[in-house]
Amino acid sequence: MNTSLRRALGMAVLGTLAAGTLAACGESGDSGGASDTVTLVTHESFALSEEVQKEFEKSSGYRLRILENGDAGVAVNKAVLSKGNPEGDVFFGVDNTLLSRALDNDVFTPYRAKGLDRIPERLQLDRGKHRVTPIDTGEICVNYDKKYFADHKLAPPRTFDDLTEPAYRNLLVTENPATSSPGLAFLLGTAAEYGDDGWPEYWKKLKANGVEVVDGWDQAYNVRFSGSASGRKAGGDRPLVVSYASSPPAEVFYADPRPTKAPTGVATGTCFRQTEFAGLLDGARNEKGGKALLDFLISKRFQEDMPLSMFVNPVIEGAKLPEVFTEFGAEADDPGTMAPEKIAKVREPWVKSWSSLVL
Repeated sequence: MNTSLRRALGMAVLGTLAAGTLAACGESGDSGGASDTVTLVTHESFALSEEVQKEFEKSSGYRLRILENGDAGVAVNKAVLSKGNPEGDVFFGVDNTLLSRALDNDVFTPYRAKGLDRIPERLQLDRGKHRVTPIDTGEICVNYDKKYFADHKLAPPRTFDDLTEPAYRNLLVTENPATSSPGLAFLLGTAAEYGDDGWPEYWKKLKANGVEVVDGWDQAYNVRFSGSASGRKAGGDRPLVVSYASSPPAEVFYADPRPTKAPTGVATGTCFRQTEFAGLLDGARNEKGGKALLDFLISKRFQEDMPLSMFVNPVIEGAKLPEVFTEFGAEADDPGTMAPEKIAKVREPWVKSWSSLVL
């Protein structure tokens, strides 16, 4: 796998698709949808197969322009700062850890997407208001480099407690929760495990055990992690990384030749559930096109294409997972969760406390 394969779930394909789309698009039009272009604002891990993009453009009559704005945390912050005068029509990539920030700042215009009834209610965290629509779900977990642990005759960690043991000193790299959604999800996962008062003490132990912190997923997984193909090429020497439960299938899928076993594994006792949403941006110049795009994002065609584009799970009932997911993916029996209302209250103070403890 090379560094162009990205996921803030996982990993993505060919970011050049977005560049090609940008070059082919015209200017946005008025709010009545007169423009022939609809603009999707998203994070750097978004990917869409060329075939499915063309299907959307043909069926809707709109050209799709994709504007990437860095990691999910950075992209959400930019959307908040540009509210009322957005850079595009639809925003994709706000997850349950950052959802309240976008909703409290009135970034989105309510719209009930067609096909919403096929999405389980437990994933519809803005029930009744429809400011955002669930698009994908997955789990943030510690991944490990199987070769490293086999070579060192060391059992890989399975739980949060394991990560503080001397055997795993200086092995873990994670993302900064202030700048990265996987990093924030990992912090919330430790809070779900140890409680509101217990997580700071846990992070003191993790720091004492040599945890490394970087700004975003791409740097952690594709540069510092020794288990990814790109990380090995970059000289990565950390055999533990905060990534996704779907990262092992991605390593298999993109490898050439394709291995019979995944080179990486998942510590399923460290997982936190993540759901990503999309919404119609308030002040969108092409509101009609934005609604058509939201409908498409929860269509069966897009949902079944999404796993091998972004290595996340579909949200609609009846969507099939590819074989590489079912064969090489990991699933936690009891992933950590936290209500968005609570996340809204604790996110900022906890990130500040974390920064003073760890950085």
